[in-house]
Amino acid sequence: MGVSERDVLVVVDVQNDFVSGTMAIPGAKSIIAPINAMARVFANVVVATDWHPVGHVSFASAHQGTVHGDVVDVFYGRQRVYHDHCVQESWGAALDSELALGKAQLILRKGYRMGVESNGAFWENDEVTPTGLGDYLRARGIRRVFCCGLARYGCVMQTALGAVRDGFEVMMVDEASAGRPRDDEAEVLAMLQQRGIGWVRSAEI
Repeated sequence: MGVSERDVLVVVDVQNDFVSGTMAIPGAKSIIAPINAMARVFANVVVATDWHPVGHVSFASAHQGTVHGDVVDVFYGRQRVYHDHCVQESWGAALDSELALGKAQLILRKGYRMGVESNGAFWENDEVTPTGLGDYLRARGIRRVFCCGLARYGCVMQTALGAVRDGFEVMMVDEASAGRPRDDEAEVLAMLQQRGIGWVRSAEI
């Protein structure tokens, strides 16, 4: 599968807290080598990162009586809460030191509004507020988006779904995305296929 000037690699949340910190994901280190290899091939690379203020709505510590994994009601619906993670300017918010993404043209900060989470890089969780990434990529003439990073069925999947919503052709990169297993994985994969999201391995690019 060849890539062109109209393709972009979007690397999602490969940050210290998700690799080895408060929200460490099994297998996270294994995705770094294929991401670095793909970055050498793509002319266009975008990095998306969580960038939460202290007391962010996605933190269990911000909701009295809740613990990691609970769900709370917020103005835009239901929001799962987690350990504090990727706090602005902290070690946990920094990209993993083994990433070689110096050529990235854009680092997109998401989840920086106190009261709104932003799992995906294209749309915030209220589902009405765009991050601006779609407009940026259209202005650059991008047509196809390759998504990878952490976590596979969390922020990477939500980024892919947001890219489809914005009219892009979308692929998720298999071994360049890691995440915890899901009991409903078959249903999730069927949903992604229905939305037109394909899968590719980095060696095919």
